[in-house]
Amino acid sequence: MRAPPPRRSSSHEPGAPMSKKILLLSVSAGAGHVRAAEALRRYAEEHDGVTALHLDVMDYVPASFRKIYADFYIQLVNKHPQLWGWLYQASSEARPNSPLQKLRRAMERLNTRALHRAIEEFGPDAIICTHFLPAEMLMHEIRRNRLDTPVWVQVTDFDLHRMWVIPHMTGYFAANDEIAFRMQASGIPEASIHATGIPIMPAFAAPPEREACAAELGVDPQRPAFLLMGGGAGVGKLEQVAERLLELPGNFQLIVLAGKNAAALATLQSLAERHAGRLFPQGFTDKVERLMACADLVITKPGGLTTSECLAMGRPMIVNAPIPGQEERNADFLLEQGAAMKAIDEIALAYRIRQLVATPERLQSMAQRARALGRPHAAREVLGIVLSQLSR
Repeated sequence: MRAPPPRRSSSHEPGAPMSKKILLLSVSAGAGHVRAAEALRRYAEEHDGVTALHLDVMDYVPASFRKIYADFYIQLVNKHPQLWGWLYQASSEARPNSPLQKLRRAMERLNTRALHRAIEEFGPDAIICTHFLPAEMLMHEIRRNRLDTPVWVQVTDFDLHRMWVIPHMTGYFAANDEIAFRMQASGIPEASIHATGIPIMPAFAAPPEREACAAELGVDPQRPAFLLMGGGAGVGKLEQVAERLLELPGNFQLIVLAGKNAAALATLQSLAERHAGRLFPQGFTDKVERLMACADLVITKPGGLTTSECLAMGRPMIVNAPIPGQEERNADFLLEQGAAMKAIDEIALAYRIRQLVATPERLQSMAQRARALGRPHAAREVLGIVLSQLSR
């Protein structure tokens, strides 16, 4: 049995706080896991003596494994969502000790040796995983007494898939009390569960003023504005959706985030010339919170991070065509709590917008529910718990 890797400690002045190294491990199978880890890294910068490093596990595996694990997942959810939904449910119900699950974990361990070396080189005092893959890998190291570093797991959806239930972890962070309850029902000790919310960037915890952001975009802050995000997957092309919505009655404004889709952005800009003062196309931005600050409603896919950002800013949602699996569960949570509506297609989206334009009091009620559910300081709370455990 190999001895545990040496733990690094930094020299410090007598009486000064001990410096700590926090390692954040994500997987770029979808953007949410990476964004959660980045949020934790940003909040770690607030702490004197804390050094945080964020590693994407996919940067430390062979290209063949990355193609199967991350690229295949993205293609599957985009092109065959129903198949993904079946796999999501089947894998959640599979026994952890089944032959297929054992084979999957063995393949993962064989392809993550470079990551082990990177972890040893950094010498972290604590590790936070925003995806189950690195947590599973480290579980085997802990079992074999080859790792004595505390490992924490941050769930990034309003659901608990079985793969997130990993033994030998120091603690678990849940999106809400229901997920914490599910963790306990799955055999995780209650004392190690913390219902903190999902980590999001500091900008969403201290949102900018609507008037200032509206002035930047040319939006009228006194009129209703709706933000359409994420390429319109599931409800048609962005430009088609925008044109249909602008045909509806009501003096509302529409902000459309085209991201890196240059063709859609160009078409939207042409469309905006015919709808002056109503349509505001936007390309890629890392300041989404400034667009949300201008909007009374966000139309989006219900990913765990995006929905958490909306809730933190008190923005109700229309969730469009959630993929089966985690996005459906996220949507169910938002609908049950009264913070969102659901649109299964372009027609349903137009109908929902017409409803909300006609009944602004309903939109206000949804906004109040969203604000009540928001956990804008989740990342700070997570880090506080991890650091307090290290100081014991």
